[in-house]
Amino acid sequence: MVNKTDYLSRLQVAITQLHHCDATWRKSVYVEEVSHGEVAWSGDVEVFDLTGHPKARRCYGWAHGVPEEFVGILEVAPVTDAYTAVKVGLSGQIKKARKKK
Repeated sequence: MVNKTDYLSRLQVAITQLHHCDATWRKSVYVEEVSHGEVAWSGDVEVFDLTGHPKARRCYGWAHGVPEEFVGILEVAPVTDAYTAVKVGLSGQIKKARKKK
């Protein structure tokens, strides 16, 4: 079982380093993304308020894989909430996987 406090701390540090601003955790939002009738992704998306970022006031983050890989999606159009952040994040992962082939 992952310690939620430790996980949030690691994710906060990753978002701070990735986006070069301060991040403050606000809440968790459960998201389930369904594609072609199957669950493509499900889990908690962590919502962080940002201070010092020139374009975004919020960031949506989560981790996956072993070793742990952090994702931090800024709330900048078209991202408006945790659900659209997951869609954008999944799209980015698909593009990344295609480039590796």
